[in-house]
Amino acid sequence: MISPVLPTYNRAALSFVSGQGAWLTEADGSRYLDLTAGIAVNALGHANPALVAALTEQAAKLWHVSNLYQIPQQTALAETLVAETFADTVFFTNSGTEAAELAIKMARKFWYEQGHPERVNILTFSGSFHGRSTGAISASGGEKMVKGFGPLLPGFVHLPFGDHDALRAAFDHTTAAVMVEPVQGEGGIRPLPDACLKGLRDLCDSTGTLMILDEVQCGMGRTGKLFAHEWAGITPDIMMVAKGIGGGFPLGAVLATERAASGMTAGSHGSTYGGNPLGCAVGLEVMKIIADPAFLADVNRKSALLRQKLEGLVAEYPDVFESVRGAGLMLGIKCVVLNTDVVKAGHVQHLLMVPAGDNVIRLLPPLNIPDEDISEAIARLGAVAQSLRTPPTA
Repeated sequence: MISPVLPTYNRAALSFVSGQGAWLTEADGSRYLDLTAGIAVNALGHANPALVAALTEQAAKLWHVSNLYQIPQQTALAETLVAETFADTVFFTNSGTEAAELAIKMARKFWYEQGHPERVNILTFSGSFHGRSTGAISASGGEKMVKGFGPLLPGFVHLPFGDHDALRAAFDHTTAAVMVEPVQGEGGIRPLPDACLKGLRDLCDSTGTLMILDEVQCGMGRTGKLFAHEWAGITPDIMMVAKGIGGGFPLGAVLATERAASGMTAGSHGSTYGGNPLGCAVGLEVMKIIADPAFLADVNRKSALLRQKLEGLVAEYPDVFESVRGAGLMLGIKCVVLNTDVVKAGHVQHLLMVPAGDNVIRLLPPLNIPDEDISEAIARLGAVAQSLRTPPTA
């Protein structure tokens, strides 16, 4: 008999009733050190006092009015994002998947309004993840996501990750945009080198193609800058944001230049809940904290500390761990043993991690994780590795 909750997840036998900072607690009082942060969502940890206060204050005033009316919190958050980024305008969604849908629509509508309706194809890359809607899985193209869900939406050209020749050859008169994650998350914490991101921007500029960046997982301070593309010194035309922007409250956004958004006029897109007062009140508080240069500097300090300790573990347990990769506090460990075994062994040590592609485990702690929790995480990960070592043969 099917469960009341549609069984689309292989859930661990863990159930948490409260959280504080980087820790989660079960009903029996068992505490777990959380290096998942809700898959990069709880950017400021669980039950962050500033976010709780912002949500509670707004909840006592007004929850929802719809986008038929002006929403002051939405306007304030949009103005903040515009001031802190490349963008001229923002549309708010509830999730990264919704943001992907609008990014796709926006790019195609731009070329339609420019008198080039043939420019509909969007170039994407193997290992990418842009959400679970039909449009998003069509963009990613991975068999795991698309099998059994056809017919898929046309208009996507899937390219091998890192194949520069294939990328250059793919540009033609039908190309509307390129969509890429500066750091692949689900694909196994694979950063796109700065030189490649710059080269991609140059290719887009030389062909007039729009650049769409998916910063749903790698954005909002996760790599040590407000957005990951800043490390390469480039800007996109359209950018998808979600996860950390709400600090745990469902919130997403599409940021765009005025030119890229020029086709989106009244009635061309909408969202019932997107940009509601509750979400935007929390998002404003998140931005106030994470956009602070001192906060981002501390993310980079913590990242260096965590990475150094992880490299030590790799050196100590080469039969369990192969290498460390990633950026900021979006780090991955390529495993020798099965990554899912590492995650399960972590549960025994009351340590939470996330599996990813390419046999990688993702470490996505809160951006404000204390140093002592980093040390505790390393100790527990060491115990995990010890438990998974291949016993010596006689």
